Amino acid sequence: MNQQNKEKEAPLAARLRPRTLEEVVGQKDIIGKGKLLYRAIKADKLGSIIFYGPPGTGKTTLAMVIAGTTRSDFKQINATSAGKKDMEDVIASAKALRGGYGRRTILFIDEIHRFNKGQQDYLLPFVEDGTITLIGATTENPYFEVNSALISRSMVFELHPLSQEDVKKLIERAVYDKDRGMGAYNAVIDEDAEELLADIAGGDARHALNAVELAVLTTDRGSDGKIHITREVAQECIQKRVARYDKKGDNHYDTISAFIKSMRGSDPDAAVYYLARMIEAGEDPKFIARRIMICASEDVGNADPNALRVAVAASLAAERIGWPESQIILSQACEYVATAPKSNTADASITAARALVQKTGSLPIPSYLQDAHYTHAQDLGRGVGYQYAHLYEDHYSGQQYLPDEIRNVSLYAPSENGYEKNIRARMAALTGDDKYTKPQELLKRKDANQE
Repeated sequence: MNQQNKEKEAPLAARLRPRTLEEVVGQKDIIGKGKLLYRAIKADKLGSIIFYGPPGTGKTTLAMVIAGTTRSDFKQINATSAGKKDMEDVIASAKALRGGYGRRTILFIDEIHRFNKGQQDYLLPFVEDGTITLIGATTENPYFEVNSALISRSMVFELHPLSQEDVKKLIERAVYDKDRGMGAYNAVIDEDAEELLADIAGGDARHALNAVELAVLTTDRGSDGKIHITREVAQECIQKRVARYDKKGDNHYDTISAFIKSMRGSDPDAAVYYLARMIEAGEDPKFIARRIMICASEDVGNADPNALRVAVAASLAAERIGWPESQIILSQACEYVATAPKSNTADASITAARALVQKTGSLPIPSYLQDAHYTHAQDLGRGVGYQYAHLYEDHYSGQQYLPDEIRNVSLYAPSENGYEKNIRARMAALTGDDKYTKPQELLKRKDANQE
């Protein structure tokens, strides 16, 4: 009786949690009929697995479906509150069941990324020898947050945000299901309200269901005796779109990656969009400013030397002015960098130069370039033969500056974009060297090294 009351009083999202694979909405790419995970659950032949994905996508749901399907003993702990004693109790029980009855134990650890290295290491031998079958759930990238040894003994399944159609199915189930949903309240939901909730939920089923529950429980009945969930009611109950962003998680890195790639790809619309997403998520303006400065040098460089000036000035101005006005300054800077001509020769040249230094070591610097500003330096030949550039036409002597062993190496190849086209033309006219007529060779070499 107490269990029945507990289930009735549970939040709507918990009551609607699927009990079978057939009730699960979404994630058909991993649990669709005939898929590996579907077959393993149906056959009760599950190995250790890790479910990875944002909140509200069904990680715990799938674990509960497995719990209701398997003939194994199912244990559940949450890494935020469990300690070593809890794990020791599970392991002791698992050993007894395995030794006495030949029965497996499945251990579900929610938020497994919260376990430290020592706690994860404790589980390893018991996963390895089959004492337990591990199911881990995490919102963080397991390849960063879970021990590699555990990863290597598990299959990782990534769950994605639900589609709007999937969320709408769950909303309808929530409103009209009289057994586990809110159907007994005689509520109806308008189509545009359903669309709004599905859109703003951002693929998080729990967020949408919480809004439905709040709408039903707080809305007065109409003259027809029904509770009408209109668009206005839905807007009040869900209020704000879910911002999937964690400053230490995947969304942080994915968003900043998209921001940088949009500036690099000369798409100011996308750049300012991802800037807005970071701002809405509460990202540190100094962090955003640093990424704009890096992009200004790495991806624009001398194709437009002003890009770095704008980025640095924006960083200083944003710091001095503060929030929220500094968002305008960051927007200006990111739009400037996004629309500037592009060149990655600064990155390419220093990468090639460092590789050359690592390969050749500390080659002798030509003696005429060495420091001659001390007594008896010239007696040692230091600085003898140096050609002072300003004494020559165009302030160019043509003297060799690289060590003899690499005197013909080309490291900086100006591109044909923006101001670098002028640099290339000037260097070609100044030196007469045809290497400046083939500016893409170095870039291709760097790309090949990266591949």
